[in-house]
Amino acid sequence: MIVAASRHFLQLKDFSREDLDYLFQRTRTIKARFKSYQRYWPLQDRTLVMIFEKASTRTRLSFEAGMHQLGGSAIYLNTRDSQLGRGESVEDAAQVISRMSDIVMIRTFEQEIVERFASHSRVPVINGLTNQYHPCQLLADIFTYIEQRGPIQGRTVAWIGDSNNVCSTWLQAAEIFDFKVHVSTPPGYEVAAERADFHGADHFEQFADPVDAARGADLVTTDVWTSMGFEAENEVRLRDFADWQVDADLMRAAKADALFMHCLPAHRGQEVAAEVIDGVQSVVWDEAENRLHTQKALVEFLILGRLND
Repeated sequence: MIVAASRHFLQLKDFSREDLDYLFQRTRTIKARFKSYQRYWPLQDRTLVMIFEKASTRTRLSFEAGMHQLGGSAIYLNTRDSQLGRGESVEDAAQVISRMSDIVMIRTFEQEIVERFASHSRVPVINGLTNQYHPCQLLADIFTYIEQRGPIQGRTVAWIGDSNNVCSTWLQAAEIFDFKVHVSTPPGYEVAAERADFHGADHFEQFADPVDAARGADLVTTDVWTSMGFEAENEVRLRDFADWQVDADLMRAAKADALFMHCLPAHRGQEVAAEVIDGVQSVVWDEAENRLHTQKALVEFLILGRLND
């Protein structure tokens, strides 16, 4: 039986610009309370179930700590240690887990898995990462840019490296917030044609040369060259991506006050030079911390709806 759908967050575009603006306003409020050591427990006695098929540091820590800070509880499930890893269907697991919890976060491989789970869940489902999208990362990234530089509308973001799940979500963000993404990848790793055709010239442009992509950018961002699930390609990727490192020369092509972001973990000397990630333009630690605050606002919104306090 398919139950009536709850509000889910499976892609960034599942939320409107108005929804996301509200989330960022709530993030500012929740973060300020956290920084001033004010107890805020709107989710007392509520339970988040976290299902991991892919390993994680920031995703688990930010969701688990965030749920505790909101007064609720978080339960960690790894597919290796549950019936999901022994052949139970995604649909059956969704029926059971959603009857015993208030919200579910899933970090897995294929987007289809979170979509199937959500279609049979009685409670909201959050995409903690799939091979296709990473919407929670973009909440933190956009919020961090707004904190540091103000509205992102009309700005230029340079994505250097693999056209992976984070890159795909940046392209969705550009449509929603009306900014432009310059993407530069090695040959053979470009944004897929069907995605490139969807995003118009006002929001997306591909560049063969990473320095050209960074020229005049307000933000330069990247990710590891070999994402989880592609480890067998690591040696080939190290060769293919060698000229796509974000180093000081590349950052000099961007605006003088451009920021640098990386969703972490980072490999200094590969996708980013140490002088950049540890330099004055880097906001990666603020970006990482903001996963906690934006996700608290997200969980609060999905469970309680809009609040006025």
